[in-house]
Amino acid sequence: MTSGGFIQWAYLIASILFILGLKDLNSARTARRGMFLAEFGMALAIVGTLFHHEIISYQWIIVGMVVGSAIGTGIALWTPMTAMPQRTALSHAFGALAVTLVGISEYHRHGSELGSIKMTAIGFEVMMGALTVTGSLMAFAKLQELITAQIAFRGQIASNVALFGGMVGIWFFLIAVPATGPLFYLLVGLALVFGILLVLPIGAADMPVVISLLNSYAGLAAAATGFVISNEILIIAGTLDGASGFVLSILMCKAMNRSLTNVLFGGMGIAPTSGPTADQVYGGKVKAATAEEIAMVLETARSVVIVPGYGMAVSQAQHAVRDLAILLESRGAEVAFAIHPVAGRMPGHMNVLLAEADIPYDKLKEMDEINPVFEQTDVALVIGANDVVNPVARTDPSSPIAGMPILDVDKAKTVVVIKRSLSPGFAGIPNPLFAADNTLMYFADGKKAILDLISALKAA
Repeated sequence: MTSGGFIQWAYLIASILFILGLKDLNSARTARRGMFLAEFGMALAIVGTLFHHEIISYQWIIVGMVVGSAIGTGIALWTPMTAMPQRTALSHAFGALAVTLVGISEYHRHGSELGSIKMTAIGFEVMMGALTVTGSLMAFAKLQELITAQIAFRGQIASNVALFGGMVGIWFFLIAVPATGPLFYLLVGLALVFGILLVLPIGAADMPVVISLLNSYAGLAAAATGFVISNEILIIAGTLDGASGFVLSILMCKAMNRSLTNVLFGGMGIAPTSGPTADQVYGGKVKAATAEEIAMVLETARSVVIVPGYGMAVSQAQHAVRDLAILLESRGAEVAFAIHPVAGRMPGHMNVLLAEADIPYDKLKEMDEINPVFEQTDVALVIGANDVVNPVARTDPSSPIAGMPILDVDKAKTVVVIKRSLSPGFAGIPNPLFAADNTLMYFADGKKAILDLISALKAA
């Protein structure tokens, strides 16, 4: 088999593996297999590319692979699960930077010789790539809490639309006159600025949608790179990435009751300037309880729904939660886990953490499945969740989470909330659930609280 034949077969098999891997990610039960298939497909695509006849020397390629592998291994080993969303954002920035630099390199080498078709692809590539670079870095900074402010100004959406229109106008001009070098680099610069302005006013509570959308942009930029350098696997992988990211963005917008138009133009997630204060919501109404008091409630419960949140992830309490569930079941209680689509900042975050603790998949209930059950639930145990269980999403049209589908834990007979404090969630608003008549608050670290409950139950 010739090298060209090997490359084509490698790309074909890699493409099939990407598609099968993406399909398996639809279910928590098959997600692990899907990741392995996609990883093997990527390895095969890299091997196939290394046989390309245009490669003159492998020296710098080997250096890049060694350095990249070392960095990737470090990230995989030392990034905690709680930092997965910001790690994902950072990965999008790196990927987008790579495709942007490829586009700049191709224009620098062939600028005046580029035809309209290749110039179309390069212009789209650097425009989407550059805005994804800075947009992803902004998302990383907000999730890492390096930037906590939501900066908005009058006419922001109009200025963003105007800036985007200017970028598109420059792109069209470059398609007609590819040799206009200064305009090309102006397009790159404007796209970098646009990425910052796009994400700047968006709150951390809405970052999951933003990251998913930026993933889509990075995929589309990679597909354009494939057209520019005539690489079929980049076209296929980039298109799959772009399409799946866009579909996921739409699904997440639906889950959070957000408008995709607002996401595109950076107008969502800005908290209102008025609303009830924490003192008004909580003053004299919060009922703190001890582990022994909560154990007495759990001891008589016949149905318990555990709601994991970001606080559980931070404290790495998933194994302790599994032990508590086993203990409750041994005493005759029926235990289920309620999973909000974006609990823990990203889709699937809670599923992965609970899977790490070997909690059976059939006990993980999606929001639409579990919500009708809460009215018949004896105890809803909330571990570190906040915005996804905040009832103002149903009751206050002026709230920044108004209309967002939530887990209806407030309808349970008794609600036990484990939190370190009454601090707000990413939306920055108080949660009336914590002061409800049927709610008991247990102020402690998530893992310590669960271990205390286990000890109290065993002693009861």
